[in-house]
Amino acid sequence: MGGATSLHPASLDIASGSVTSPLAPEYVIAPDGSVTLRICFNWSCASRQTVTFTADDIALVKKRMAICSGSNIYERLQRVRIGIWQMERLAEKYQPLLANDLSINDFEEDVEGRTDCIDNSSNTTTYLHILRDTGELPGWMISKPKMRLPWIITEVHWTAVITDTESRLPWSIDSWYRPNGHLPMVIPLQNWINEENAWEPPFEHINQIPHSAYELCDTQRPNPL
Repeated sequence: MGGATSLHPASLDIASGSVTSPLAPEYVIAPDGSVTLRICFNWSCASRQTVTFTADDIALVKKRMAICSGSNIYERLQRVRIGIWQMERLAEKYQPLLANDLSINDFEEDVEGRTDCIDNSSNTTTYLHILRDTGELPGWMISKPKMRLPWIITEVHWTAVITDTESRLPWSIDSWYRPNGHLPMVIPLQNWINEENAWEPPFEHINQIPHSAYELCDTQRPNPL
């Protein structure tokens, strides 16, 4: 993408057509703090659009991520989860078709705005890059998306990946299991490759789905008074 451009409402990117692996991130962070980025949907990035998140949009994402400000791995992962959740909500704000997305792919073959693992890993990786470049992911390194079960065509699955720079442990950030605009699932990458479920023991505690982000972390809860 070229220079920073405001594109409201979302306008179609000239590139189109399904792909067999996640797309590399495309985005520009403008001096005013707004971000222009490419998102994709309708399975295998068949539909692509360029949208702009305003500086106020990004500021709100940062504010909500700050709910989890602790330094332990649990709170750092929740911070990532909140960031992806909020970036997906912004994408839906500028491309309302994404509100039609369902979890997994079983019941959405003809749904406009549907997302598969290629869409999700493409978009999530883009969001992670933007969050890193805006200073919101200290201690994390972003990797290219990873694939599991490459030898079984109908079972191939992709995930976004981040690595803890201290422990060097890579983590799967998988948005495919939830509809767009929800908290993603996180699990160590090797466990993801082994087809373990992030919502089952011993990982269910880091993949809670609460009513409020404040229930995820203890560091900042609203004053009840």
